[in-house]
Amino acid sequence: MRPLFIVLEGPDASGKSTQLERLSAELSRRGIPVITTKEPGGTDLGKRLREILLDPRRRIEPLAELFLLLADRHQHVRELIKPALEAGKTVISSRYTLSSLAYQGGGRGLPLELVRRLNDLATEGLKPDYTFLLDLPPEVALARTGDRDRFEAEGLSFYIRVREAYLELIRKEPNGFVIDATLPPAEVTRRILERLPLA
Repeated sequence: MRPLFIVLEGPDASGKSTQLERLSAELSRRGIPVITTKEPGGTDLGKRLREILLDPRRRIEPLAELFLLLADRHQHVRELIKPALEAGKTVISSRYTLSSLAYQGGGRGLPLELVRRLNDLATEGLKPDYTFLLDLPPEVALARTGDRDRFEAEGLSFYIRVREAYLELIRKEPNGFVIDATLPPAEVTRRILERLPLA
């Protein structure tokens, strides 16, 4: 099997970290070399940017927020994702380009075409092979998280806009799938695995 670039999208508390662990364990069990990562924070630079982006004491303008996320993404692609794929490893990432389209586009109101163009620059055109949206009603997501960081403190209307954007965007994504994140973790994993070419 050729190495795959798999992305898990969705709001905080939708189970992305859990699924990273479960999918990595299952692929490893099948003898598939795999690494897991996340945005923001998949590189040393990304970890520093993550601290800034999530700090609830900071006020960051929407375009500045997008630029910080894109800086993280470009470093992530260059330093980790592309080298891993070239080394024959499957990469599973929590978040990628759809996050910017949903959060900074749908949530913050930045023009989607601008976000797309900047995403293309940051990723050098690298697209996921499969994208899974772990869909969770905003009320459930917020109840699970509270106001831990800048994004979670935005409130219900913001997360409604983000979810609407995600559901619209995933329909246009090649090999994009919506997975009900209210299901038990084992069932979420099963539904993801059945859509991957792992035979």
